[in-house]
Amino acid sequence: MSQSLQSLGIDRLSVEERIALVEMIWESIDAEQPSPRLSAEDQRELKKRVADHEANPHATVPWKDVKNEALKRFES
Repeated sequence: MSQSLQSLGIDRLSVEERIALVEMIWESIDAEQPSPRLSAEDQRELKKRVADHEANPHATVPWKDVKNEALKRFES
């Protein structure tokens, strides 16, 4: 481990504690970052997709089906 991890005592934390620390650090970074701005084109596409979903809420494919189909394509 690097000297910084040792000097901060991070190397003495359990795996669970280190994961929790990473999550806290990530959340603190995320909280300081402004939300990304969508381009006008992306905003239009997002609105279109939301409207399509609201008009046809049952016209969806479950994630597990999409994932399985994608995995089948890569296995061939």
